[in-house]
Amino acid sequence: MFQKVSILFLFLSLLAEIIGTVGGFGSSVFFVPIANFFFDFQSVLGLTALFHVSSNLSKIALFRKGLDKKLLLTIGIPSVIFVIIGGLLTNYVNTLVLEIALGIFLVAFSLLFLIKKDLVINPEPRESIIGGAISGFSAGLLGTGGAIRGITMAAFDLEKSVFIATSAAIDFSIDATRTIVYFENGFIHTHDLIYVPFLIIISWIGTYIGKYILQFIPQNKFKQIALFLILGIGLLMLIKSIIK
Repeated sequence: MFQKVSILFLFLSLLAEIIGTVGGFGSSVFFVPIANFFFDFQSVLGLTALFHVSSNLSKIALFRKGLDKKLLLTIGIPSVIFVIIGGLLTNYVNTLVLEIALGIFLVAFSLLFLIKKDLVINPEPRESIIGGAISGFSAGLLGTGGAIRGITMAAFDLEKSVFIATSAAIDFSIDATRTIVYFENGFIHTHDLIYVPFLIIISWIGTYIGKYILQFIPQNKFKQIALFLILGIGLLMLIKSIIK
């Protein structure tokens, strides 16, 4: 059994979970490109959804006091609707153009908020709904929407426990929904399920380590860390797209 499992993949998945917790927007933004080196795109989508369900449950449990119910509704509901649309389009849309567009978007907006440090967007329903819709659509189509949701919530300048708990709760609803869509699309393969127990354990361990690290990060530095990570993700997406 252990000979069939890539230890390197599991180790990188743990790093993705730790960094995703510290950054506040979840592990999928790192897990998806990592998994692409080991699996075909359909398997990546299926494993990401299953991994993230457990990952977000761990964050909700460990950061539950920070949950913002208003943002959960205004970002979460459009996210769920649009993750279904994105998931259904996975069989029909060329994702390369979308990956390039998403990379440019992440780089541009992370730089904007890094340069204009005092720029804050009020978490009004319109902004929340737009961010949720784009995040959900990206999650369904590309396997990751956490970076867009991270940009949205970083712009709101939320306290870090509120940021992480609310983002995880929204992400959980997205992942539960897209797991069903991916299953119907045939993306959850029997031969990949050997990784699921390991990934469940990794999600809890990684979240716990990430929470421990966050104790040493001041609130004013948290937003900058999240934005720098999102900038890096955007650049990696662009490089990956160009190499293709």
